[in-house]
Amino acid sequence: MRQLTITLQPDWRGALRRAGARAGRGVAEGRYQGEFLNFEAPAQFFGQLTERRWNLMREMQGASAMSVRELARRVARDPKRVLDDVRALIELGLIEKTENDRIVCPFADIHVDMHLAAAA
Repeated sequence: MRQLTITLQPDWRGALRRAGARAGRGVAEGRYQGEFLNFEAPAQFFGQLTERRWNLMREMQGASAMSVRELARRVARDPKRVLDDVRALIELGLIEKTENDRIVCPFADIHVDMHLAAAA
């Protein structure tokens, strides 16, 4: 079962170091540590992961690989617009394309880690 944690960390270098350290511990312990995707700012996160894209992800999670046309039918949207969103999600690594040009969400669990604090 693949797991994804999405974080919002303005210090992308620090986020990358922490992810590398987690991966190193996982290799040393012989266990899967999950996968991570970081955004530097909330605007970047919400600009990339729109409500319509989240709906596509929700529809695909736990489902077998499908065509873009099938996904569009399931969410009652225009296939051309769904294809645009699918391309963006593939670029982010949230969905994958199979050898026979179908698409699949490989993550059984997706967690968003977001923290909002008062300005100092």
